[in-house]
Amino acid sequence: MKRMLKPFAIGAALFALCSGSCLAEEIKISAGGAPADSIIKPITAPFEKATGDKINLIFGGATISFKVFDRGDSEVVFAGSSFDDLLAALKKENYEVKDKSVYHVETIGKSQIYVAINKDNPVKALTKEQIKGIYTGKIQNWKEVGGNDDAIMAIISTQNPATMGAFKKMALDGADYLKDNLDVPTYPEITNTIAANPNAIGFGPYSLSAQGNKIPQMPEFVRPVVAVTKGSPSAKIKRLLDFIKGDGQKYVKP
Repeated sequence: MKRMLKPFAIGAALFALCSGSCLAEEIKISAGGAPADSIIKPITAPFEKATGDKINLIFGGATISFKVFDRGDSEVVFAGSSFDDLLAALKKENYEVKDKSVYHVETIGKSQIYVAINKDNPVKALTKEQIKGIYTGKIQNWKEVGGNDDAIMAIISTQNPATMGAFKKMALDGADYLKDNLDVPTYPEITNTIAANPNAIGFGPYSLSAQGNKIPQMPEFVRPVVAVTKGSPSAKIKRLLDFIKGDGQKYVKP
């Protein structure tokens, strides 16, 4: 006589089979350049493997990413700045948030802004005053900071306003950027530009040190990384934030 599997046993078996896939969810994230490069991209594969959830990353500068989130095209936005600084950057773009209480803001870590130079540049260290001088235009030749007698190519990225704002506050003491600069949109493009130009200098996440570029000895310019949701984070977003602050720390780039 064939033995019949009891209904509760069937249910338990189906639940076991579904636990890794049937309950998986997509998480739509928008993120600025630094959080995307240093946090979201590195943790994506291990997070998806650990939870079964799927990350859908929409990349843009911090203000663009917030606008994407605010209109409902992402569920959480990550920015490399305090929430107040992000709001200030949005206001400069004539995008004003009227009710801050709508948003839940959680600091998930810190991100350092690095200065990167070409591997053939002999400069080994830069002080804050030297970095400020370069990016305000007071220092225009590498020989003024111990390098070759060559004009400095200073790179900025206006498409990453959170990093621009934080660097201006911490490294430039609020002074304006030099007008004679090279505006390069993304960090991979900045990395390529520095690698191709011995006299170039740029700032951003640690990923700028790829392709043999080097980071000279320099002061620490550290800013918070925040995650913003409308209201309290949903269960799937909480899984993501808990992973980033927990097991995901071993994947996060400096």
